[in-house]
Amino acid sequence: MEIENTFIEGLKIVHLNKISDNRGSFTKMFNEDIFKSNNLRIDIKESYFSVSDQHVIRGMHFQSPPAEHSKLVFVNKGSIIDVVLDIRKNSATFGQYFTTTVSEDKPKLIYIPVGCAHGFLSLKDHTIVSYMQTSVYNKECDHGIHYNSFNFDWGVKVPILSARDEAFVTLKDCKNLF
Repeated sequence: MEIENTFIEGLKIVHLNKISDNRGSFTKMFNEDIFKSNNLRIDIKESYFSVSDQHVIRGMHFQSPPAEHSKLVFVNKGSIIDVVLDIRKNSATFGQYFTTTVSEDKPKLIYIPVGCAHGFLSLKDHTIVSYMQTSVYNKECDHGIHYNSFNFDWGVKVPILSARDEAFVTLKDCKNLF
């Protein structure tokens, strides 16, 4: 595992090693010692995965206090463009976003700190994305930023969105920022 810092404070890319042989492949996703030595504290409270077809956008999701969380994101199958938006009002990178392509072929974890909204664009049909969070889902604390309100070009003319994600407020109008 190799930890890469990004320009957004606390946002890390964890490059993983994929070992392949005649049986298939093996990837270690987590090592507590490596995380601790890099000051990445993660006490998983909930884990789940999504399956998305090509051109699906999921996001931009976050939970506000007292149910805020750090999150680990991993692509089990397929490929995504992962997007993290800094929504911490006092951050030097407030309103800025970081993107990276994540795929089963070049595995990596995205470590998303508290105070950032997360979303992704599925690049292939049947893409499976796993999430691990440091808090349990809380409906009252569950929020989102409209995917098209912070100047990121998703590169899709007709994205597939849930009604919930389409109804999110713009970054400018969001009242639940950190």
